[in-house]
Amino acid sequence: MLDTLPHLNQIGFPAIRRKALTTMQINLGYRCNLSCTHCHVAASPLRTEMMSPENIAVVINFLRASQVETLDLTGGAPELHPQFQHLVQQAHAMGIKVIDRCNLTVLEEEGQDQTAAFLAEHQVEIVASLPCYLQENVDHQRGNGVFATSIRVLQQLNEIGYGIEGSGLTLNLVYNPQGTNLPPNQQQLELAYKEQLCQRYGIKFNQLFTITNMPIQRFGSTLLSTGSFDAYMHQLTNTYQASNLETVMCRNTISIDWQGMVYDCDFNQMLKLPSGLIEEVGEGRNLHLSHLDINTIENAPIRVMDHCFGCTAGQGSSCGGALD
Repeated sequence: MLDTLPHLNQIGFPAIRRKALTTMQINLGYRCNLSCTHCHVAASPLRTEMMSPENIAVVINFLRASQVETLDLTGGAPELHPQFQHLVQQAHAMGIKVIDRCNLTVLEEEGQDQTAAFLAEHQVEIVASLPCYLQENVDHQRGNGVFATSIRVLQQLNEIGYGIEGSGLTLNLVYNPQGTNLPPNQQQLELAYKEQLCQRYGIKFNQLFTITNMPIQRFGSTLLSTGSFDAYMHQLTNTYQASNLETVMCRNTISIDWQGMVYDCDFNQMLKLPSGLIEEVGEGRNLHLSHLDINTIENAPIRVMDHCFGCTAGQGSSCGGALD
């Protein structure tokens, strides 16, 4: 799988700097029970990379010392990490909001039968992948049988209160386009999702997040193999909206990989682009979370390349959905 792509460069995207740090996004590893075509980390059941107990301890220590408000756990399937629940418990005890980026189907994997109840007990916000409300589209993008499993799990989550008004348990869904299209209007698509999922399956949820497919890793390789990489990049740059720069997630988020290294965002992590928090960039240079000085974060430069147009194209895109 390609970690870098030949057509990406450092020309064109404007320089931006950090605001105050509010969110830590932690990639606990690339092991997943699925191998989705749009996955920008190329996760799969064959991947073995997992964050060590030592680096889990570093994350917990950083949370204690910082003013971080949100811990955003991703992967792979973060629930498959053996210390997932320990990390959630520690963050919850500190009063930190925890987000679990869940592919839904993992909750039916062996050993995960109590995970949904655990998430509810610790008031973890679930951000769940469901790239369409139609079975054909989901199974094409994520694998046969994924849609049916996802629907069953969503119904189970509703039963314990997730997505139900007044429960305090937040269930948000994520839409990724198929192919090279940009996401449609988020608010309009959310209404369609809510209507279709409720009418067909009795499912309720809080919000829908639309996320642009990034031209890196598995999706980037697909673009190259089909000869559509340049056209996709042209689409991203032509629909750039400067107003989205104010709210791109890298302004207030740091991304930590499974080895404990610091990046400006999850996408830069996949491209192995050292954080702008490093003053001198050279071969092999990177910054481990244990060496990150909290006082140097605000106003630090953010490392950008042309894939960053994926976050500023059209209505904008972040792990929290559209920006405008």
